[in-house]
Amino acid sequence: MTAPLSDYFIYTGHNSYLTGNQLSSDCSDVPIIKALKRGVRVVELDIWPNSTKDDVHVLHGRTLTTPVELIKCLKSIKEHAFRASPYPVVITLEDHLTPDLQAKVAQMVTQTFGTMLFCPDSECLKELPTPEKLKYRIIISTKPPKEYLEAESNKRKMNNSHNVKESDDDVWGKEPAELTVDQEDEKTDSDASENNQDNEETDACEPEVRLSRAPAYKHLIAIHAGKPKGGLKEGLKVEPDKVRRLSLSEQALEKATMSHGTDVVRFTQKNILRIYPKGTRFNSSNYKPLIGWMHGAQMVAFNMQGYGRYLWLMHGMFRSNGGCGYVKKPDFLMNVNPNGSVFNPKADLPVKKTLKVKVYMGDGWHLDFKQTHFDLYSPPDFYTRVGIAGVPADEIMKKTKKKEDDWTPVWDEEFVFPLRVPELALLRVEVHEYDMSERDDFAGQTCLPVSELKPGIRAVPLFNRKGEKFNSVRLLMRFEFI
Repeated sequence: MTAPLSDYFIYTGHNSYLTGNQLSSDCSDVPIIKALKRGVRVVELDIWPNSTKDDVHVLHGRTLTTPVELIKCLKSIKEHAFRASPYPVVITLEDHLTPDLQAKVAQMVTQTFGTMLFCPDSECLKELPTPEKLKYRIIISTKPPKEYLEAESNKRKMNNSHNVKESDDDVWGKEPAELTVDQEDEKTDSDASENNQDNEETDACEPEVRLSRAPAYKHLIAIHAGKPKGGLKEGLKVEPDKVRRLSLSEQALEKATMSHGTDVVRFTQKNILRIYPKGTRFNSSNYKPLIGWMHGAQMVAFNMQGYGRYLWLMHGMFRSNGGCGYVKKPDFLMNVNPNGSVFNPKADLPVKKTLKVKVYMGDGWHLDFKQTHFDLYSPPDFYTRVGIAGVPADEIMKKTKKKEDDWTPVWDEEFVFPLRVPELALLRVEVHEYDMSERDDFAGQTCLPVSELKPGIRAVPLFNRKGEKFNSVRLLMRFEFI
């Protein structure tokens, strides 16, 4: 835990305050508390003025949602931040405030966290501190405050006058905070736009000519966020004297990795890259996290409110390193070769390690489920799916034969998985109950980081769809590396 923060994958939430879907669910501190207890280390808050413009609420920017007071969220973060891990919690703010309310937020944050707050001496960090040095600290990350509302008004007029050009959203991806479909894939230009919901349209550390109306708010920002003017190539430039955070939508990341894959890897060796779900994921679904991790993205932001296979992968990745919310990136993502080149995720790699997995048997369903849960008139017909999530060349799923009418199935089957990048590989395990007339029933799952598997025979606990561990359900498995 003694490398800079940029050397770690960090357990990151998206719209952490929402209780359910992205359209109409209420805002609350409850999902924030749940996420922190699970080990999530990055919490996102969208902050807006209340109806009377004299206070600050956490809100999704949609009229259908019920807001929650910012101070309530801050107090809950303070109380629960270090229940699961002593390592720093980052609060990313999506700021939609006037300078006067920014000053009020600065006062709230300072009074709530006090000495827990990490405020660097210099305006812009040249290198990120280590998780070890930041134990029990709270870090604020957002864009610098807007300097004048008049300047914003002028910028809108200027942008409106250039209606033949597209917006920065089309390059960087739009933060899903409005009821619009993300059109990022259809456009390529990169002029600035006031509609950027991620609100990071200027270089975070650029010297300002105007004096800020909210100097206290600006002082709170430890990790500056910002999208430099220009296209992706410009945005991914590494500057020797400062670090920053850049946010890309999942679609913008895919586009960036197609043409600038090694630039993304190089950027993440020093700076923070945050990836967030596209705006059409109204049901709080998620995307494949591996593309971000393969390119060194530290903050692959997920909707923790839902569940599904991609969220199971996220749970699996952050079981690593004692579940502390920080996982050290593999050395190959941080190394610079003598010729100046970095890891190329598109390179054809040789097999580095082979994992053999044997599935002996399963037990515990008769204790955790009713006798009629799977079949009304007979015992269940279980089978197990085993596979790898990782780089594309490593990904595969296999399955055992089904065992009919048996609450304690014995499969005794072995599978072999050649791995090119074992450092990023996750072992996926799912158990299903075969149903001839309907969709097969779900009977448990787990996802385990291959890098931390211990060879030998193991009792492997299974989890439900939401990632909660069953009381009794286990698989007996053997792991072997050859």
